[in-house]
Amino acid sequence: MTEPSIRIAVLVPCFNEAAAIGQVVHDFRAALPMAEVYVYDNNSSDDTAAIAGAAGAQVRCERHQGKGHVVRRMFADVEADIYVMVDGDATYDAASAPAMIARLIDERLDMVVAQRIDQDAAAYRPGHRTGNFLLTRFLADTFGRGFEDILSGYRVFSRRFVKTIPLLSDGFEIETELSVHALELSIPVAEMPTPYFSRPAGSHSKLNTWRDGFRILGTILKLYRSEKPLRFFTTIAITLAAMSVILSIPLFLTYVEEGLVPRFPTAILATGIMLVAVISLFSGLILDTVSRGRREAKLLRYLSEPWIGH
Repeated sequence: MTEPSIRIAVLVPCFNEAAAIGQVVHDFRAALPMAEVYVYDNNSSDDTAAIAGAAGAQVRCERHQGKGHVVRRMFADVEADIYVMVDGDATYDAASAPAMIARLIDERLDMVVAQRIDQDAAAYRPGHRTGNFLLTRFLADTFGRGFEDILSGYRVFSRRFVKTIPLLSDGFEIETELSVHALELSIPVAEMPTPYFSRPAGSHSKLNTWRDGFRILGTILKLYRSEKPLRFFTTIAITLAAMSVILSIPLFLTYVEEGLVPRFPTAILATGIMLVAVISLFSGLILDTVSRGRREAKLLRYLSEPWIGH
């Protein structure tokens, strides 16, 4: 059971979810009667805000379009000890929230991610499932360990996590950034299987499989470049150096046999590529030092924020 003194906030980013938001607010108020439900409307053209307010939520607005902007605003504005973030499409199981919160508290975690277990075929589209699997595996390969469901929009956070993460994403790639931040700082996190349902009639997904998938992949690559620059630029350096050597081998053999270098453009190109490889390697070394300093600063900021109820 959650202590009465612990403040819980349910954060619901919304864009044109009039068909579902009333049910979401009702379900989470029933599952977490002690919590305050905040619905952040992101320029909806339907009655999302009015329906959420009528259902008992505190309704606020974020004018910058994109889920990342909304989450950043929610994290900055709302004061609580525990935060439950959930999409406003009524696909996530509100009844799982108390168990997720209990695990966060019992194991002194900073994030619990709901691992989606679809309850019917229409809940999880094949394109989204495949994209999530590929991105999850890529993230695990990139950062050494990962999650089973990095794109889940249902998560429970400690105050320490929410108030110290420097969010930069604008759109649906926000979940990837949350996951990478936890992995990079080795923050204590967990996943819990939870039911995942299909959208109610009249509700439509805002996620575009290809467009948002490429944006999420781009976010992972940018985070990899900024958080692990030595690996990133060393890979580039090795690739360029190999290209330079491949181009140089015929020139070297010709020089050994005939004492001539007949293809000066190729020789100049090979030399130029090797110089770029060396520059890339030294760039990685320099940026790795900068990245380590940034990581230490983020970790110190994280450790300076008290955990729940302290």
